[in-house]
Amino acid sequence: MKKAKVLFVSQEIMPYLDESPMAHTSRYLPQGIQEKGKEIRTFMPRYGCVNERRNQLHEVIRLSGMNLIIDDTDHPLIIKVASIQAARMQVYFIDNEEYFQRKFTLTDKKGEYFADNDERMIFFARGVIETVKKLGWAPDVVHCHGWFTALMPLYLKKAFRDNPLFADTRVVYSVYDDDFPNPLDKDFHKKIPIEGVDKSDVEAVAKTATFANVTRLAIEYSDAVIKAAPKINPDVEKYLKKAGKNVLEYKNRDEYVAAYSEFYDAVLAEEPSLV
Repeated sequence: MKKAKVLFVSQEIMPYLDESPMAHTSRYLPQGIQEKGKEIRTFMPRYGCVNERRNQLHEVIRLSGMNLIIDDTDHPLIIKVASIQAARMQVYFIDNEEYFQRKFTLTDKKGEYFADNDERMIFFARGVIETVKKLGWAPDVVHCHGWFTALMPLYLKKAFRDNPLFADTRVVYSVYDDDFPNPLDKDFHKKIPIEGVDKSDVEAVAKTATFANVTRLAIEYSDAVIKAAPKINPDVEKYLKKAGKNVLEYKNRDEYVAAYSEFYDAVLAEEPSLV
């Protein structure tokens, strides 16, 4: 029996960023899943505050060099990689000078969310998928962590569903309590579409791209959902109850590796959702 392949796509990972529930899970879950016999790959954004020298990041020339067009503008895709030696795992970083060179993550030094976070998350999601294509690595499960990854399910299920690498991929989306206070750019829904995705596919965020609506869009195109916090946004909670998705309730740090591994197996035993 072949090893199941799990692709982890995360908004934040320790030790590259400070500890948070998401960063902790995104660091130790892949290691735990690998130790349970599954094959893994892990991706995060290369925020400007990630210390390249200390963490020994280096560019992967063979994976870099592509341009992604967002809102009619070309944006070069740069791929970097680093190793977490203790875990025997590599982390791939999606980088771009315009989107990820600033010395912060999603907010500036005053705590204000960046106005272009919508384009940054589009670039990140598309960059991950294009890199996985170049790697020629077909994931059985893609597990997304954080609202910054919310476009992964849509792109995988619509734009890339006919690609042999992703034809049988199941998408699992973890909902955290990482709400952002103000809606994303009003033209977000116009920037998302690529070949295979049109405006009717992004109706959830067409009026306003609030955290709840962005999360709803992610859930809509996912095969299964994990509650990754004891309490999540109440509007998201309401949507989950009527969405008809396979939902795993919150698990603490002592439980989640075993629980998530079993959840992946259960999701893989089902037919992938066709949206």
